[in-house]
Amino acid sequence: MANWDAYRISDIVTDIDERKFVLPVIQRRLVWEEDKMELLFDTLLKGDSFGGIMVIREEKDSKPLFNFRPFTRDGKPINSTEVSKVEQLQYFVIDGQQRLQSFYIGLYGSINGKTLYFDLFSNYDFEFEFKFESDFNKLPKEAKSDSIKKIKTFKWISVSRLLRDLKSKNNSRLVAKDIILSSKESINDDVEKECIEENIDAFYRNVIAGKCVGVSEVAINTTFDETANRQRIVELFRRLNDGGTKLSPFDLVASILKGFAWEMETFLEETLTKYSDIGLSQDNLIKLIFLLRDNHSKEMTEIDAEDSQFVIESKERILNTLFSLKKFLQYSDLYNYYKDSNRSFIPLFFIAYHIFYKQITNVDILRYFDNYDAGIPEFERIKKWIYFSLISGVFRSRGAGWIPSKTGVRKILEKIKMCKNNDFPTSILFNVYREHGVTFLENFNNSNLDNLDSSFLYYLIYDRKPTVRTQDIDHIMPLSILESKGYDWAKINSIKNLQLLDSGTNRGQKNSKPFSKWINNPKFVNNKTAFVQKHLIPTDENIWFEDKFEEFIEARADLIIEKIKNYLL
Repeated sequence: MANWDAYRISDIVTDIDERKFVLPVIQRRLVWEEDKMELLFDTLLKGDSFGGIMVIREEKDSKPLFNFRPFTRDGKPINSTEVSKVEQLQYFVIDGQQRLQSFYIGLYGSINGKTLYFDLFSNYDFEFEFKFESDFNKLPKEAKSDSIKKIKTFKWISVSRLLRDLKSKNNSRLVAKDIILSSKESINDDVEKECIEENIDAFYRNVIAGKCVGVSEVAINTTFDETANRQRIVELFRRLNDGGTKLSPFDLVASILKGFAWEMETFLEETLTKYSDIGLSQDNLIKLIFLLRDNHSKEMTEIDAEDSQFVIESKERILNTLFSLKKFLQYSDLYNYYKDSNRSFIPLFFIAYHIFYKQITNVDILRYFDNYDAGIPEFERIKKWIYFSLISGVFRSRGAGWIPSKTGVRKILEKIKMCKNNDFPTSILFNVYREHGVTFLENFNNSNLDNLDSSFLYYLIYDRKPTVRTQDIDHIMPLSILESKGYDWAKINSIKNLQLLDSGTNRGQKNSKPFSKWINNPKFVNNKTAFVQKHLIPTDENIWFEDKFEEFIEARADLIIEKIKNYLL
């Protein structure tokens, strides 16, 4: 049976500020947004339950079970540090971080440069209004007509100032009186005075006077060794995740890995910071770790200390591999395709795998693709594999012919791990697609263009350049006109009749206009030659009419195929 001690909010945030309450390395970062923190303060002042806090007690001069970090006062991440012994009695929070972090930021600090304000004209019978804002003048002034506020204006006060005044005077009525008397706007109305008094009293009762936070200590079994106790606490941490703001499965895996080796925290964060632009998320990094250990199906429950140890021992090689992977994407003109986009990371797993297992030094890995422009066969083999895989949509979530993240990863790993330190197995992997019946094309013609992956096809059509503005997928010849003429739906919506166009032009100037009239009007297209070249429009203006639609799309298909062949063949 758990034993709970009751704390005042004001006391616990003071302890947080003095680092008596800290966060073990297994904890993730702050994930609550401003609005959720604001609602927590409303819950607090209403006297409603918001759950208990669970901690590990670490005695002064003891070696802590986990390395740790302090709570953040401004919402910015802080890394854990290696600690041989604790300098004071400390409580390591294993459940309730988001709530305590919200109280600490709201009462003592800021988030995103914004401090917390409390509306003293809140309707205390229904809702206590809190708002994070960086500029006092941007706070709401008038309530909406359907608001439940008793008073339709706002009387904002900094929460940190209110806390300071209440702690100093220890009397809510005196603080309310001072605020009323010192207000720039005269407060003579009895309803306004009552609101201020009631709201300040609610704040005083629940933040300063009342013991509103329940804290329970998790006992450390002194008969267990350090590793066993760590595993026990991580398992408890996992079970506690069933409530509150859930961690993803990979957040939990990250917590477990950090529990075994605290250096994993810095490794995960630094690596994600460097390579998030190519789609390396925490989930993908952990999957890559599993694949580098030749295990595509390892379950979260099977994570052990060897996984963390593998990363710590291989840290430099993993980082150099990712560096080389990013250079490959740049050299092969795929960086813009992956940059800041939600693309499948699966093919990048196996390029990284192949580089990692080359029998070359860590330094040589950094230079692995430096002579790409000299036509080195290895670079060309990898480039061919990923280009043909992407344009065929082998790794897309639907319509690929298999589940890429499961069947695809398993079958590719089976083959590529047999080729460690050999040539990249392009032909072998193409055979994997064929044997499994995956949609895979090596030759392109007018009849199979619409079977290709449209996102990658657009990338090739538009010369592999980054997208600099929001684009619509636009029917070159308008859908409404073509429908009225009875053309086949599949032809109307074929890639042969689609282009990327900025949303303003598509929904404004071009909207449903006959194509020939639109493109030939200088008000709409002031450089027709450039537009035709960019969007692969057939140069024969005689077929720029909806009555010639089928001739138009046949001619455009030829231009698309020619573009594909320039890049793939």
